[in-house]
Amino acid sequence: TRPAARAPLTPGAAARVERRTFLLMTVVAGVTSVVAGSVARGLNAAAARVDDFRRTLVLPRAATPAAAIPASAELGVPGLAPFLTPADDFYRIDTALQVPSVDAASWKLRITGMVEEEVEITFAELLALPLEEHVTTLTCVSNEVGGDLIGNALWLGYPIRLLLERARPTADADMVLSTSQDGWTASTPLEALTDPDRASILAVGMNGEPLPQQHGFPVRMVVPGLYGYVSATKWVTELKVTTFAEDVAYWSTRGWTERGPIKTGSRIDTPRSGARVDAGRTAIAGMAWAQHTGIEKVEVRVDEGDWVEATLGDGVGTDTWRQWSYAWDATSGSHSVEVRATDTTGATQTSDEAPPAPDGATGWHRISVGVG
Repeated sequence: TRPAARAPLTPGAAARVERRTFLLMTVVAGVTSVVAGSVARGLNAAAARVDDFRRTLVLPRAATPAAAIPASAELGVPGLAPFLTPADDFYRIDTALQVPSVDAASWKLRITGMVEEEVEITFAELLALPLEEHVTTLTCVSNEVGGDLIGNALWLGYPIRLLLERARPTADADMVLSTSQDGWTASTPLEALTDPDRASILAVGMNGEPLPQQHGFPVRMVVPGLYGYVSATKWVTELKVTTFAEDVAYWSTRGWTERGPIKTGSRIDTPRSGARVDAGRTAIAGMAWAQHTGIEKVEVRVDEGDWVEATLGDGVGTDTWRQWSYAWDATSGSHSVEVRATDTTGATQTSDEAPPAPDGATGWHRISVGVG
Protein backbone atom coordinates (compact mmCIF):
# COMPACT_ATOMS: atom_id res chain seq x y z
CA THR A 1 0.00 0.00 0.00
CA ARG A 2 1.05 3.58 -0.47
CA PRO A 3 2.48 5.21 2.63
CA ALA A 4 0.20 7.74 4.25
CA ALA A 5 0.84 11.29 3.15
CA ARG A 6 2.60 13.40 5.73
CA ALA A 7 1.15 16.71 6.72
CA PRO A 8 3.37 19.64 5.89
CA LEU A 9 5.38 20.92 8.79
CA THR A 10 4.44 24.18 10.36
CA PRO A 11 7.23 26.62 11.19
CA GLY A 12 6.97 25.63 14.83
CA ALA A 13 7.15 21.92 14.03
CA ALA A 14 10.09 22.53 11.71
CA ALA A 15 11.85 24.41 14.46
CA ARG A 16 11.33 21.53 16.89
CA VAL A 17 12.75 19.09 14.30
CA GLU A 18 15.74 21.40 13.76
CA ARG A 19 16.31 21.61 17.54
CA ARG A 20 16.11 17.81 17.85
CA THR A 21 18.50 17.43 14.89
CA PHE A 22 20.87 19.96 16.43
CA LEU A 23 20.79 18.21 19.80
CA LEU A 24 21.33 14.82 18.16
CA MET A 25 24.24 16.16 16.12
CA THR A 26 25.69 17.73 19.25
CA VAL A 27 25.49 14.43 21.12
CA VAL A 28 27.03 12.51 18.19
CA ALA A 29 29.80 15.08 17.83
CA GLY A 30 30.47 14.90 21.54
CA VAL A 31 30.65 11.10 21.53
CA THR A 32 32.86 11.16 18.42
CA SER A 33 35.15 13.70 20.05
CA VAL A 34 35.44 11.57 23.21
CA VAL A 35 36.16 8.43 21.18
CA ALA A 36 38.66 10.23 18.95
CA GLY A 37 40.36 11.72 21.98
CA SER A 38 40.55 8.32 23.65
CA VAL A 39 41.99 6.72 20.50
CA ALA A 40 44.53 9.53 20.10
CA ARG A 41 45.62 9.16 23.72
CA GLY A 42 46.00 5.41 23.19
CA LEU A 43 48.07 5.90 20.04
CA ASN A 44 50.25 8.50 21.74
CA ALA A 45 50.80 6.20 24.72
CA ALA A 46 51.74 3.31 22.43
CA ALA A 47 54.15 5.53 20.51
CA ALA A 48 55.73 6.69 23.76
CA ARG A 49 56.21 3.09 24.96
CA VAL A 50 57.82 2.07 21.68
CA ASP A 51 60.06 5.12 21.67
CA ASP A 52 61.13 4.47 25.28
CA PHE A 53 62.10 0.91 24.31
CA ARG A 54 63.88 2.17 21.22
CA ARG A 55 65.90 4.74 23.17
CA THR A 56 67.18 2.11 25.61
CA LEU A 57 67.89 -0.49 22.93
CA VAL A 58 71.58 -1.23 22.39
CA LEU A 59 72.16 -2.67 18.95
CA PRO A 60 74.79 -5.40 18.54
CA ARG A 61 78.06 -4.60 16.81
CA ALA A 62 78.16 -5.47 13.14
CA ALA A 63 79.82 -8.78 12.38
CA THR A 64 80.70 -7.23 9.02
CA PRO A 65 81.22 -3.47 9.48
CA ALA A 66 81.06 -1.05 6.58
CA ALA A 67 84.28 0.35 5.19
CA ALA A 68 85.27 3.65 6.75
CA ILE A 69 83.87 6.66 4.91
CA PRO A 70 86.87 8.63 3.62
CA ALA A 71 87.19 12.30 4.49
CA SER A 72 87.36 12.93 0.74
CA ALA A 73 83.68 11.95 0.44
CA GLU A 74 82.96 15.48 1.70
CA LEU A 75 84.06 18.34 -0.56
CA GLY A 76 83.46 20.99 2.09
CA VAL A 77 81.33 23.28 -0.07
CA PRO A 78 78.81 25.38 1.93
CA GLY A 79 75.24 24.57 0.97
CA LEU A 80 76.08 21.09 -0.25
CA ALA A 81 74.14 18.16 1.23
CA PRO A 82 76.27 16.02 3.58
CA PHE A 83 77.41 12.62 2.36
CA LEU A 84 75.47 10.93 5.19
CA THR A 85 71.96 12.25 5.70
CA PRO A 86 70.98 12.74 9.38
CA ALA A 87 67.91 10.68 10.29
CA ASP A 88 65.94 13.82 11.15
CA ASP A 89 66.58 15.17 7.64
CA PHE A 90 65.96 11.91 5.79
CA TYR A 91 62.93 12.09 3.53
CA ARG A 92 59.80 10.27 4.62
CA ILE A 93 57.25 9.06 2.08
CA ASP A 94 54.63 6.47 3.03
CA THR A 95 50.89 5.99 3.19
CA ALA A 96 50.62 5.80 6.98
CA LEU A 97 48.30 8.46 8.40
CA GLN A 98 49.71 7.63 11.82
CA VAL A 99 53.25 6.29 12.19
CA PRO A 100 52.82 2.66 13.30
CA SER A 101 54.00 1.96 16.83
CA VAL A 102 55.31 -1.59 16.59
CA ASP A 103 56.20 -3.48 19.75
CA ALA A 104 59.60 -5.01 19.03
CA ALA A 105 59.09 -7.72 21.67
CA SER A 106 56.11 -9.13 19.80
CA TRP A 107 57.27 -8.33 16.25
CA LYS A 108 57.69 -11.27 13.89
CA LEU A 109 58.59 -11.60 10.24
CA ARG A 110 57.06 -14.42 8.24
CA ILE A 111 58.35 -15.71 4.91
CA THR A 112 55.47 -17.37 3.10
CA GLY A 113 54.19 -18.23 -0.36
CA MET A 114 56.09 -20.18 -2.98
CA VAL A 115 58.67 -21.68 -0.64
CA GLU A 116 59.66 -25.16 0.42
CA GLU A 117 59.50 -24.16 4.09
CA GLU A 118 57.86 -21.16 5.74
CA VAL A 119 60.18 -19.18 8.00
CA GLU A 120 59.34 -17.05 11.04
CA ILE A 121 61.80 -14.89 12.95
CA THR A 122 61.46 -12.61 15.99
CA PHE A 123 63.23 -9.33 16.64
CA ALA A 124 65.46 -10.93 19.29
CA GLU A 125 66.38 -13.74 16.88
CA LEU A 126 67.16 -11.22 14.15
CA LEU A 127 69.47 -9.24 16.44
CA ALA A 128 71.31 -12.45 17.36
CA LEU A 129 72.30 -13.08 13.74
CA PRO A 130 75.61 -11.81 12.30
CA LEU A 131 74.56 -8.34 11.16
CA GLU A 132 76.17 -6.31 8.39
CA GLU A 133 76.67 -2.59 7.82
CA HIS A 134 76.15 -0.98 4.42
CA VAL A 135 76.07 2.61 3.22
CA THR A 136 73.15 2.90 0.81
CA THR A 137 71.36 5.79 -0.87
CA LEU A 138 67.57 5.46 -1.06
CA THR A 139 65.48 7.34 -3.61
CA CYS A 140 61.74 7.92 -3.89
CA VAL A 141 60.19 7.47 -7.33
CA SER A 142 58.27 10.71 -6.71
CA ASN A 143 61.52 12.68 -6.68
CA GLU A 144 61.38 15.48 -9.25
CA VAL A 145 64.47 16.44 -11.24
CA GLY A 146 66.56 18.42 -8.75
CA GLY A 147 64.40 17.22 -5.85
CA ASP A 148 65.33 16.17 -2.31
CA LEU A 149 63.40 12.89 -1.92
CA ILE A 150 66.71 11.07 -1.66
CA GLY A 151 69.02 10.33 1.26
CA ASN A 152 72.10 8.35 2.17
CA ALA A 153 72.59 6.46 5.43
CA LEU A 154 74.65 3.82 7.20
CA TRP A 155 72.32 0.85 7.64
CA LEU A 156 72.73 -2.13 9.98
CA GLY A 157 70.88 -5.31 9.14
CA TYR A 158 70.80 -8.91 8.00
CA PRO A 159 70.90 -10.09 4.37
CA ILE A 160 67.44 -10.97 3.12
CA ARG A 161 68.91 -13.58 0.77
CA LEU A 162 70.11 -15.66 3.74
CA LEU A 163 66.60 -15.83 5.18
CA LEU A 164 65.23 -16.67 1.74
CA GLU A 165 67.78 -19.47 1.52
CA ARG A 166 66.18 -20.96 4.63
CA ALA A 167 62.76 -20.81 2.98
CA ARG A 168 63.99 -22.16 -0.38
CA PRO A 169 61.83 -20.36 -2.99
CA THR A 170 60.44 -22.54 -5.77
CA ALA A 171 62.00 -22.28 -9.21
CA ASP A 172 59.05 -20.46 -10.80
CA ALA A 173 58.92 -17.62 -8.23
CA ASP A 174 60.14 -14.21 -9.46
CA MET A 175 58.86 -11.67 -6.94
CA VAL A 176 58.64 -11.01 -3.21
CA LEU A 177 55.56 -9.15 -2.00
CA SER A 178 56.52 -7.43 1.25
CA THR A 179 53.83 -6.24 3.63
CA SER A 180 54.01 -3.47 6.20
CA GLN A 181 52.39 -3.42 9.63
CA ASP A 182 49.75 -1.06 8.17
CA GLY A 183 48.97 -3.33 5.20
CA TRP A 184 51.00 -1.47 2.54
CA THR A 185 52.71 -3.74 0.01
CA ALA A 186 55.72 -3.59 -2.34
CA SER A 187 56.73 -5.91 -5.18
CA THR A 188 60.48 -6.58 -5.29
CA PRO A 189 62.12 -8.75 -7.97
CA LEU A 190 63.30 -11.94 -6.28
CA GLU A 191 66.65 -11.67 -8.05
CA ALA A 192 67.34 -8.33 -6.35
CA LEU A 193 66.93 -9.97 -2.94
CA THR A 194 68.96 -13.10 -3.70
CA ASP A 195 71.87 -11.41 -5.51
CA PRO A 196 74.97 -11.84 -3.30
CA ASP A 197 76.49 -8.69 -4.84
CA ARG A 198 73.57 -6.50 -3.76
CA ALA A 199 73.30 -5.51 -0.09
CA SER A 200 69.56 -6.11 0.32
CA ILE A 201 68.96 -6.23 4.06
CA LEU A 202 66.38 -6.25 6.82
CA ALA A 203 67.63 -3.11 8.54
CA VAL A 204 67.42 -2.53 12.30
CA GLY A 205 69.80 0.43 12.54
CA MET A 206 70.33 3.77 10.82
CA ASN A 207 73.45 5.90 11.26
CA GLY A 208 74.53 4.00 14.36
CA GLU A 209 71.14 4.12 16.14
CA PRO A 210 68.02 1.95 16.17
CA LEU A 211 65.67 2.89 13.37
CA PRO A 212 63.51 5.92 14.19
CA GLN A 213 59.82 5.05 14.34
CA GLN A 214 59.04 7.14 11.25
CA HIS A 215 61.70 5.25 9.31
CA GLY A 216 60.40 1.78 10.09
CA PHE A 217 61.28 0.70 13.64
CA PRO A 218 61.84 -2.05 14.49
CA VAL A 219 62.64 -3.48 11.03
CA ARG A 220 62.52 -2.20 7.45
CA MET A 221 63.83 -3.27 4.06
CA VAL A 222 66.77 -1.58 2.32
CA VAL A 223 67.39 -2.67 -1.28
CA PRO A 224 70.04 -0.82 -3.32
CA GLY A 225 69.18 0.26 -6.84
CA LEU A 226 65.37 0.14 -6.64
CA TYR A 227 62.98 2.99 -5.94
CA GLY A 228 61.40 2.80 -2.52
CA TYR A 229 57.90 2.02 -3.75
CA VAL A 230 59.06 -1.44 -4.86
CA SER A 231 61.57 -2.17 -2.13
CA ALA A 232 61.80 0.02 0.98
CA THR A 233 58.99 -1.47 3.07
CA LYS A 234 58.97 -0.01 6.58
CA TRP A 235 57.54 -1.82 9.62
CA VAL A 236 57.82 -4.99 7.52
CA THR A 237 55.99 -8.09 8.79
CA GLU A 238 55.79 -10.51 5.87
CA LEU A 239 57.74 -11.51 2.78
CA LYS A 240 55.52 -13.50 0.43
CA VAL A 241 57.45 -15.29 -2.31
CA THR A 242 55.25 -15.16 -5.40
CA THR A 243 55.17 -14.02 -9.03
CA PHE A 244 54.46 -10.74 -10.78
CA ALA A 245 51.69 -12.55 -12.66
CA GLU A 246 50.00 -13.58 -9.40
CA ASP A 247 50.29 -10.54 -7.12
CA VAL A 248 50.18 -6.78 -7.57
CA ALA A 249 51.53 -4.33 -4.99
CA TYR A 250 49.98 -1.12 -3.69
CA TRP A 251 51.45 1.40 -6.14
CA SER A 252 51.37 -0.95 -9.13
CA THR A 253 47.57 -1.04 -8.86
CA ARG A 254 47.68 2.76 -9.23
CA GLY A 255 49.57 2.88 -12.51
CA TRP A 256 53.22 2.79 -11.42
CA THR A 257 55.52 0.20 -13.00
CA GLU A 258 56.19 -3.06 -11.18
CA ARG A 259 60.00 -3.22 -10.96
CA GLY A 260 61.29 0.34 -10.41
CA PRO A 261 65.06 0.44 -11.08
CA ILE A 262 66.55 3.79 -10.05
CA LYS A 263 67.57 6.06 -12.92
CA THR A 264 70.88 7.88 -12.96
CA GLY A 265 70.39 11.41 -11.69
CA SER A 266 72.13 14.57 -10.52
CA ARG A 267 71.20 17.89 -9.00
CA ILE A 268 72.65 21.29 -8.19
CA ASP A 269 72.54 22.13 -4.48
CA THR A 270 74.39 25.44 -4.58
CA PRO A 271 73.80 28.10 -5.70
CA ARG A 272 70.02 27.82 -5.55
CA SER A 273 68.04 28.70 -8.62
CA GLY A 274 67.27 32.44 -8.63
CA ALA A 275 70.19 33.27 -6.34
CA ARG A 276 72.55 36.17 -6.94
CA VAL A 277 76.26 35.62 -6.51
CA ASP A 278 79.30 37.86 -6.73
CA ALA A 279 81.38 37.95 -9.89
CA GLY A 280 84.54 35.86 -9.78
CA ARG A 281 85.32 32.33 -8.63
CA THR A 282 82.09 30.68 -7.47
CA ALA A 283 81.50 27.08 -6.40
CA ILE A 284 78.73 25.19 -8.18
CA ALA A 285 78.11 21.92 -6.33
CA GLY A 286 75.60 19.15 -5.89
CA MET A 287 74.97 15.42 -5.74
CA ALA A 288 74.88 12.59 -8.31
CA TRP A 289 73.65 9.01 -8.00
CA ALA A 290 73.40 5.78 -10.02
CA GLN A 291 72.58 2.99 -7.56
CA HIS A 292 73.44 -0.05 -8.11
CA THR A 293 75.92 0.95 -10.87
CA GLY A 294 77.93 3.87 -9.50
CA ILE A 295 78.88 7.32 -10.75
CA GLU A 296 81.80 7.68 -13.16
CA LYS A 297 81.71 11.42 -13.84
CA VAL A 298 79.64 14.58 -13.55
CA GLU A 299 79.63 17.42 -16.05
CA VAL A 300 78.46 21.01 -15.83
CA ARG A 301 77.73 23.56 -18.50
CA VAL A 302 76.91 27.26 -18.32
CA ASP A 303 74.64 29.02 -20.83
CA GLU A 304 74.46 25.86 -22.99
CA GLY A 305 78.19 26.02 -23.68
CA ASP A 306 80.67 23.16 -23.56
CA TRP A 307 80.32 20.48 -20.91
CA VAL A 308 83.10 20.64 -18.32
CA GLU A 309 83.92 17.77 -15.96
CA ALA A 310 83.38 18.48 -12.26
CA THR A 311 85.44 17.32 -9.29
CA LEU A 312 83.97 14.24 -7.59
CA GLY A 313 83.99 13.42 -3.92
CA ASP A 314 84.81 9.81 -3.16
CA GLY A 315 81.98 7.36 -2.79
CA VAL A 316 81.65 4.13 -0.85
CA GLY A 317 80.88 1.47 -3.43
CA THR A 318 78.28 1.68 -6.17
CA ASP A 319 75.21 2.13 -3.97
CA THR A 320 75.83 5.66 -2.68
CA TRP A 321 75.52 9.10 -4.13
CA ARG A 322 78.60 11.29 -4.61
CA GLN A 323 79.22 14.95 -4.08
CA TRP A 324 80.56 17.01 -6.98
CA SER A 325 81.77 20.59 -7.40
CA TYR A 326 82.90 22.91 -10.17
CA ALA A 327 84.83 26.17 -9.80
CA TRP A 328 83.06 28.69 -12.04
CA ASP A 329 84.51 32.05 -13.01
CA ALA A 330 81.24 33.92 -12.83
CA THR A 331 80.73 37.01 -14.99
CA SER A 332 78.08 39.71 -14.61
CA GLY A 333 74.63 39.03 -15.96
CA SER A 334 72.04 36.24 -15.93
CA HIS A 335 73.18 32.69 -16.54
CA SER A 336 71.80 29.16 -16.81
CA VAL A 337 73.63 26.20 -15.29
CA GLU A 338 72.97 22.51 -16.05
CA VAL A 339 74.37 19.25 -14.75
CA ARG A 340 74.44 15.68 -16.00
CA ALA A 341 75.95 12.44 -14.68
CA THR A 342 77.46 9.37 -16.30
CA ASP A 343 77.46 5.95 -14.65
CA THR A 344 80.27 3.38 -14.61
CA THR A 345 78.90 1.63 -17.72
CA GLY A 346 79.39 4.86 -19.70
CA ALA A 347 75.67 5.67 -19.91
CA THR A 348 74.89 9.37 -19.45
CA GLN A 349 71.58 10.42 -17.95
CA THR A 350 69.09 11.40 -20.60
CA SER A 351 68.12 14.99 -21.36
CA ASP A 352 64.57 13.84 -22.16
CA GLU A 353 62.22 15.42 -19.64
CA ALA A 354 59.67 13.12 -18.03
CA PRO A 355 57.60 13.34 -14.83
CA PRO A 356 57.99 10.92 -11.92
CA ALA A 357 55.03 8.76 -13.00
CA PRO A 358 55.10 5.94 -13.90
CA ASP A 359 58.75 4.97 -13.33
CA GLY A 360 60.84 7.96 -12.23
CA ALA A 361 61.59 11.47 -13.49
CA THR A 362 64.25 12.19 -16.11
CA GLY A 363 66.00 15.26 -17.47
CA TRP A 364 68.93 17.52 -16.59
CA HIS A 365 68.66 19.78 -13.56
CA ARG A 366 68.87 23.40 -14.69
CA ILE A 367 69.04 26.56 -12.59
CA SER A 368 69.17 30.30 -13.29
CA VAL A 369 71.71 32.48 -11.50
CA GLY A 370 72.27 36.23 -11.42
CA VAL A 371 75.84 37.53 -11.09
CA GLY A 372 76.83 40.97 -9.80
